[in-house]
Amino acid sequence: MDFFTPTVLKAMGTATVETLQMVVISGIITVVIGLILGILLHVTDKGGLTPIRWLNVVLSAIIVNITRSIPFAILMVALIPFSAMVVGASLGPIAASVSLTIGTIPFFARLVETALRDVSTGKVDAALVMGSTKMQTIRKVLVPEAMPGIIAAVTTTVVTLIGYSAMAGLVGGGGLGRMAYTYGYTRYNMPIMLATIIIIVVLVQLVQIIGDAIARKVDHR
Repeated sequence: MDFFTPTVLKAMGTATVETLQMVVISGIITVVIGLILGILLHVTDKGGLTPIRWLNVVLSAIIVNITRSIPFAILMVALIPFSAMVVGASLGPIAASVSLTIGTIPFFARLVETALRDVSTGKVDAALVMGSTKMQTIRKVLVPEAMPGIIAAVTTTVVTLIGYSAMAGLVGGGGLGRMAYTYGYTRYNMPIMLATIIIIVVLVQLVQIIGDAIARKVDHR
């Protein structure tokens, strides 16, 4: 029996492109917003550059912790109406990118906050003593010194997004998750199921290798 017919191969190619589309779109937005949120979490915390207790509580306890507490599968289904409102569709990789982004921004922000905490307070204090403004200290000292940890956070987040994108495929997001379910699970076609798993594993390994290489390059310690 020929499992990989031209139709199946074409569908697998389309599914791979859809997965990459979801990961790239949600990944870019997550990194931009999550980086800002992570910096705010750090600088407004006790001992930060600008401690603001109420703002830190709102960002940390309410926005980040509550969102992270909701299982992604449930969050994804709950956000279908919101996705339809934002992008005009409730199905497809673009719609799924909305849920993926909202689900991973708090995760990435917390990783960024952790990376910033590892920066030596002595370097931050030295910058302030030399006359740097708080914004200059963030841009020229805090973020650059934490860059290896931030790159590692980006890598971890993208790997997580690849896994989440597979779950998104089960509720109309498309991609390799949908491929595995439609052509593999429902048709009891194990070779296709294994093929989609292999593609996902390869994507994860490539992201990890590239991320590790960049992290080593920017680490000047």
